Amino acid sequence: MSAVRKLAEGRSLPDGLGVAASRMLPDEEFTAAWDAIVLPYDVKQRLAREAVAALTLRATGIPFEALPLHGITLLLGPPGTGKTTFSYGLADRVAASASSLGSFVFLEVDPHGLMSSAHGRSQKAVERLFNEVVAGAAEEGPTIVLLDEVETLAADRGSLSLQTNPIDVHRAVDAVLTGVDRLAREYPNLLFIATSNVPELVDEAFTSRADVVYTFPLPDVEAREQILKGTIEAIAIGFPGIERVIEDGSVRRAAEAADGLDGRRLRKLVVTAVAMRAEAQADPSQMTGADLLAAVAAAEAAAR
Repeated sequence: MSAVRKLAEGRSLPDGLGVAASRMLPDEEFTAAWDAIVLPYDVKQRLAREAVAALTLRATGIPFEALPLHGITLLLGPPGTGKTTFSYGLADRVAASASSLGSFVFLEVDPHGLMSSAHGRSQKAVERLFNEVVAGAAEEGPTIVLLDEVETLAADRGSLSLQTNPIDVHRAVDAVLTGVDRLAREYPNLLFIATSNVPELVDEAFTSRADVVYTFPLPDVEAREQILKGTIEAIAIGFPGIERVIEDGSVRRAAEAADGLDGRRLRKLVVTAVAMRAEAQADPSQMTGADLLAAVAAAEAAAR
């Protein structure tokens, strides 16, 4: 049985096997995550509205057979495109928008902690997570669950080899599917947000249950410029002089040259640029546009 931490709002924060983290929503840190991810404004708003709409419709008591909503938003895309960070922000936005449903709890699942090489333990751990931890949280009120790297829990059974993968993996996937089906019917106040870097490894039966599927693209030049600019502006709080690379057009040139880089790599490029010269390493305000462009060239060379 999982341990819980009682809160003033009458909610409990689950803890124990399979739980990576839990907190109440809205949360300032998660609000910042929503703002940090660069996606087209209409895409961010649409994903939030669709999740809220699903919660609202399910709360009205419409029979599952008439409206088979599982309360799953599935986010796909290459590593570094911001899926996990966006999941935090999306959970926060949904909780704020659907506050009439009550106080929201956010629960992040640790998929690797659930899967075990010991025969039978993975299936039992998954069943315990869904039937006790998640159900217990949803019993108390609105709950949002993050299934990061969902392919770990819901691996494509068609591509698994029984010679190299124990039957327990198959049973664990069955337990996930059974769990989301049961929870969808019993707890209309429950929302799952799932992510995957490798959608081809996610079992089709899980993907088919998702109400919304969105694939994160690599950032285009406008998004790359916005990501670089936002990172530099954050550094400029402590080192104002660094903003010169925005004003002289260097950020735009770097964004144009950084085609194919993901958001995570773009933000780290600024650190690489600061480290290009000893002067800037000691005082980041000394970073120049040439340093930034050199960092882009180094990243592309490493990729090749």
